[in-house]
Amino acid sequence: MIHVRDLSKHYADLKLGQVQALAEVSFDADAGQVFGLLGPNGAGKTTALRILATMLRPTAGVATVNGYDVVTQAPAVRRQIGVVSGGTAVYDRMTAWELVEHFGRLHGMQREALRQRMESLFDRLQIRPFRDVLGAKMSTGMKQKVSIARALIHDPPVLIFDEATSGLDVLVARALLKTIAELREQGKCIVFSTHIMREAERLCDQIAIIHGGRILAAGTLPSLRQMHGEQDLEELFFRLIA
Repeated sequence: MIHVRDLSKHYADLKLGQVQALAEVSFDADAGQVFGLLGPNGAGKTTALRILATMLRPTAGVATVNGYDVVTQAPAVRRQIGVVSGGTAVYDRMTAWELVEHFGRLHGMQREALRQRMESLFDRLQIRPFRDVLGAKMSTGMKQKVSIARALIHDPPVLIFDEATSGLDVLVARALLKTIAELREQGKCIVFSTHIMREAERLCDQIAIIHGGRILAAGTLPSLRQMHGEQDLEELFFRLIA
């Protein structure tokens, strides 16, 4: 579903010159799997995911999503993905229903099919009690649920969650992780970035530890523990980035 090879991204900075955000990053993520990008803030996680979401162009390397190239076939890639991030905003003057409907129409969904899909999502994500609440009056948890519905409305095969639990209370974060696990069971390919070890341990089938724009280690959690002789993921992580 997702294939990344030697992906690099450099920025020009007036003071620092060339800033390297990603350096020859490679990984694969498959259907029915949660692929975790685990790293501290500034490690390159968001840069990598923005390239996959066609929001940034790489300096070098190749990335494909469900067979489509993120640079040369960007419109097709956007139809394959749904994106949820910790900083996702909602429109203040739209209700939850209006916002999700708006994005469904942007994806070209027909009115009746869109209505049925929205009814199903609003029930599954428990949005119905505040479906007519304006974005300006939503809590953080409400906004995150609406953001998930917006990402899922066109039923994409690939989902990108970038620090999606950031700023959420423990109950909402737990519900979000449960939703992601359910989406995996539906066969979705999910890329999940986090700096929270517990989330990675609980959710991810494959983990790539990224720091300074480079992937330092990748594999299943048991294989990483065996390879580095460390059972505690947090200790393993700090040993690698030291």
